[in-house]
Amino acid sequence: MYKYNDFDESFVRNRVAQFSAQVARRIDGSLSEEEFRPLRLMNGLYLQLHAYMLRVAIPYGTLNPDQMDQLAHIAEKYDRGYGHFTTRQNIQYNWPKLPDVPAILSDLADVEMHAIQTSGNTIRNVTADHFAGAAADEVADPRPVAELIRQWSTDHPEFQFLPRKFKVAVTGATADRAVVRAHDIGLVLKRQDGVLGAEIIVGGGLGRTPMVGKTLKEFVPFDDLLPYLEATVSVWNLLGRRDNKYKARIKITVHEHGIDDIRARVEDRFAAIKPSFGGIDMEMLREIEGHFLPPIFADKPVDAYTRAYEADPVFRAWADTNLAAHKAEGYAIVTVSLKKPGQTPGDATAEQMRALAQIARDYAHDELRISHEQNVILPHVHKSNLPALHAALKAFDLASANVGLVSDIIACPGMDYCALATARSIPVAQGIATRFEELKLEHDIGALKIKISGCINACGHHHVGHIGILGLDRAGVENYQITLGGDGTEDMVIGDRTGPGFAYDEIVPAIERILLCYLDLRDGPEETFLAAYRRLGLAPFKAALYPAKEEKANAA
Repeated sequence: MYKYNDFDESFVRNRVAQFSAQVARRIDGSLSEEEFRPLRLMNGLYLQLHAYMLRVAIPYGTLNPDQMDQLAHIAEKYDRGYGHFTTRQNIQYNWPKLPDVPAILSDLADVEMHAIQTSGNTIRNVTADHFAGAAADEVADPRPVAELIRQWSTDHPEFQFLPRKFKVAVTGATADRAVVRAHDIGLVLKRQDGVLGAEIIVGGGLGRTPMVGKTLKEFVPFDDLLPYLEATVSVWNLLGRRDNKYKARIKITVHEHGIDDIRARVEDRFAAIKPSFGGIDMEMLREIEGHFLPPIFADKPVDAYTRAYEADPVFRAWADTNLAAHKAEGYAIVTVSLKKPGQTPGDATAEQMRALAQIARDYAHDELRISHEQNVILPHVHKSNLPALHAALKAFDLASANVGLVSDIIACPGMDYCALATARSIPVAQGIATRFEELKLEHDIGALKIKISGCINACGHHHVGHIGILGLDRAGVENYQITLGGDGTEDMVIGDRTGPGFAYDEIVPAIERILLCYLDLRDGPEETFLAAYRRLGLAPFKAALYPAKEEKANAA
């Protein structure tokens, strides 16, 4: 993974010193909250419902064990003993005290981490496929490109005061695990005539106006990639609405001007700025690529894995749900679920973080990833080590065999923490997971993605959930809308709204009715919920959701 050079180290340390002075001025009253607000947001510090919240960048979701240990230390020393991993592959601390924030940022700098541009109208943390460098279906590792974009966008003088926040995601695989079509810019790395490049997708996004991104250009070679990205952001920076923050995102600009007009403007801008790059971007990319060489993979038998799989049903259930195919023979990608039924999705205690750091050292070539689905990935594990790894996870309550199932729910913090939320998300996720654990139906239901947002900003990606849940405020009462059939993959689709919302105490039974309907109507266990929905359409699920209304209509 990428290691800081002298410039990186100096830049981050100087930012810590600068913000430390600003915090001191806020504490002594020299700065009002209004004056302090833009300064703290530049450094990832929010003021939430009950306390400050610090959002720490985990670029493209990649961590080493020492960094994970430091995140545990921060959770234990400065917070309440846990951290919350987010859909942006970041970690959030929900209870830091303002006087402690400079020390937290200094501790982060000790392990080459920071909180810069995790907030504000800038280019945010660049995200990527959490299986990067390991996936069997990968064309190219997206992490070097993501790192190049991170370096280019950090403190970029033209892009520090954009019309609105700007999010970039990169994938290099056939399957889209990075939700690139829901980002302001999404990159799909490709090889064309032996040349590496990327498809540029622009104008995706969720929130109050969900849109699927459109292809700006089918193929841009790496030689042109960075100037083409700069041209795209530059065009939006000039055209983007600053009179209405709800219409400021690039998806609205693309919608209002049309993709052809945006494409023409970007091409003109690209032609103007390309000569100024002078090849330095490719020099940087070649240097960065040296940081992302694959580990030295072991060549040894997998007998221990085979024996455990055949003899231990608990291990077998975990292996069936939590392992993915690796590009290297004899290896697997491990997803560690942070979704034990009844727990807060995405939360990890300091003890669990330390355990994961040690497991990565012992069994996973010193590397961890955070997925946008709020789980932890161990990307390189030899199958012979999987039984011991599973036992280590069990010791720290991290061995839930539920990845991709009902209880593997994405949920934003909701009204338990967030000042923007209009309804609770976490208790709804806990209620659904607990209910289906009681029913013992999770494995029978099979592949399913439930996503929950506690407000219209859609941090829980509800629009692209197979089942999406949006919590709203209706005259002071929580009300939950349901969407069905969403998909955040390479075939991205925005879900269909089913109808009127449900009260807080009605939402779990409503989800139960949907899934019992699916079990009743599916062609067989091999037909997933999403496939069944695409075959059947909304009508039968709507009838199951609103039975009284349907019966009343039939009687009339």
